[in-house]
Amino acid sequence: MTGKKIVMITAYDYSSASIANDAGVDFILVGDSAANVVHGMKSTREIRMEEMLVHVKAVCRAKPKAIVVADMPYKSDSTPASALKNAKLFLKAGAKAVKIEVSEDTKIKVIETLVKNKIKVMGHLGYLPQSNSKPKVNKEETKLLKDSALLELIGCSWLVLELVPEKIAGEITELLSIPTIGIGAGKYCSGQVLVFHDLVGLNADDSFKPKFVKQYASLKKDAVKAVKKYAKEVREGKFPKKKNSY
Repeated sequence: MTGKKIVMITAYDYSSASIANDAGVDFILVGDSAANVVHGMKSTREIRMEEMLVHVKAVCRAKPKAIVVADMPYKSDSTPASALKNAKLFLKAGAKAVKIEVSEDTKIKVIETLVKNKIKVMGHLGYLPQSNSKPKVNKEETKLLKDSALLELIGCSWLVLELVPEKIAGEITELLSIPTIGIGAGKYCSGQVLVFHDLVGLNADDSFKPKFVKQYASLKKDAVKAVKKYAKEVREGKFPKKKNSY
């Protein structure tokens, strides 16, 4: 797959979606990583449909021009019937597609059911956060090539490749006619995705510094500095001044 590179941002709320929209991204993924980034949970497995729907609705209120993709949280797509029910809830909330981590054969039937019902699906191969607790590079070249071809065959519209070696990701991208979107998968993918909080330096966990993240700003540092200044002025009686009062 060649052509103009795709830009995808993982965002979870109205404000970050508005910024992503103003920046002109192509896709906004409402990721189940909201579990870690927003809710302080230890695993993406902990977030539920009810919480994901709140995030999707918040993102869609920004009316982004980008395509909004909703992550199917853990166990929400365990059967074709449950996947269809929950995917329809995401579409009703404003999403245009759903993303599914493909870790087992049952997910093939799930994707086929969604596609049959005219729901666009973004597949996800490589490292699968819902299945593996520790990030690990997936080097299973033959299986990755086979699985990616199958996902295109059954109707996936896009494919996320996470922590896949650059060479293998390039081979998959050449093999497929659908776009690939990489995260830690090198430059040969059709596009890239990063979490909003990571790229602007707003992540609460300072120890989270994976190799694939490039930080383009340091908003957390600026925010801490601003709040400290505010606290100092309040304690010293310098805020509010007359111009700040009614």
